[in-house]
Amino acid sequence: MSTDIKTELFANTREKLKEQGFTVVDKDSERPWGGFFVIDESQAAEFIGHYFDDVSMGDVNISGKLSPKILLVQPNKRLSWQYHHRRAEMWQVVEGPVGVIRSHTDEQGEVQTYEAGDLITLEQGERHRLVGLDNWGIIAEIWQHVDSDNPSDEEDIVRLQDDFGR
Repeated sequence: MSTDIKTELFANTREKLKEQGFTVVDKDSERPWGGFFVIDESQAAEFIGHYFDDVSMGDVNISGKLSPKILLVQPNKRLSWQYHHRRAEMWQVVEGPVGVIRSHTDEQGEVQTYEAGDLITLEQGERHRLVGLDNWGIIAEIWQHVDSDNPSDEEDIVRLQDDFGR
């Protein structure tokens, strides 16, 4: 994958978020599978209103703390086969298609394809993997923290398998 395409996609996504009024508080474009933008948590309601069709704050809010992100997944790359102890997640496909593998056990199933506009809800502890298909995929993600006093973070990733040796 051309570095120029990746650089341009990240720049365009950042500009679009700015135009939409979102404040990016963190960014990582160096992940081996693509990268992400973290949006200011105080903008969670606006983020949900903009990116999540037919979803209300009441549908999303578990503990009172939500963390919005935009994920950019490179073609033919896979995030780790993982789960989380302290969060559930909601994903809205912004640009796709993308692949998703899900299971309530450690066994991976088949890749399911999701198109732009599709909503994916992942329960706390549910095993999952996001998969880039033929083109870049863009996902709006909400971390639904199950305990606002002990919110999930990047350390709350239990990796069962990872293509990048993490």
